[in-house]
Amino acid sequence: MLVPTTLPQSNLPGLELIHRGKVRDVYALPGERLLMVATDRLSAFDVVLPNPIPGKGEMLTQISNFWFARTAHLLPNHLLDVPLTEVLPAGTDLALYEKRAVVTRRLKPVPVEAIARGYLIGSGWKDYQATGSLCGIALPAGLQQAQQLPTPIFTPSTKAAVGDHDENVSYDAVVAAIGSELTGKVRDATLAIYQWAATYAAERGIIIADTKFEFGTDAEGTLYVMDEMLTPDSSRFWPAEHYRVGISPPSYDKQFVRDWLETQDWNKTAPGPVIPAPIIAATAAKYAEALERLAGIQLD
Repeated sequence: MLVPTTLPQSNLPGLELIHRGKVRDVYALPGERLLMVATDRLSAFDVVLPNPIPGKGEMLTQISNFWFARTAHLLPNHLLDVPLTEVLPAGTDLALYEKRAVVTRRLKPVPVEAIARGYLIGSGWKDYQATGSLCGIALPAGLQQAQQLPTPIFTPSTKAAVGDHDENVSYDAVVAAIGSELTGKVRDATLAIYQWAATYAAERGIIIADTKFEFGTDAEGTLYVMDEMLTPDSSRFWPAEHYRVGISPPSYDKQFVRDWLETQDWNKTAPGPVIPAPIIAATAAKYAEALERLAGIQLD
């Protein structure tokens, strides 16, 4: 049996740490490359919580790699085929990093969260209830919670710093920030990847309600998808057998944690409350089930 490792924070002496995000630690490598390490940190409501989820970073990395490989015909991604043994500092425990770290191109991030929505849920449902539209896109009247949209839509948001909250923005606001050509490329890639993945997942009994992508460009302006892809952290995965319109379906993600947090006397600012062991275990089990159903990969 493969037992997942636990890594709340990476420590790689000799490598330059250039970013410690909500989940990933990013190190600079020679030759315009990066080492990205997915830790077991968990964020909810844009706050990094005190407890790690054992094996979470391994699962996120494995499912991202799975999707990167299968969508490369739609858009290139940031992954490089470089063994970790060539870049990890001497003395590093390879077992701790081999399933959670990747070597990537060093790209210029596109400063937007590129979100594809196929169903009306989450902040999209709240916006629709208030305005009848979503990110400036008018939607038909009378839609219900979790209802499938007539066609998937691109609903970008700002990319928040740690501790801040992402905010939905209009397409025109993204054009103003990065230009019409790049915005169009990001929108088209977001919807193409989402629709391909949603079809694939549906054949395996999973609905991808929505997902967010991150993109970057190289020195020549080529667009790449990067960071993570179609993971339980960046997507809502619903088991098709439990889906029905009018309710918020159960998810293969950190919904256990979100639901528990909603019962706590907490104002959704740092520091977050300590998560009970049963909630941690249930969350890890949901990540593992999604990984197995979608990619056929078992970590434990």
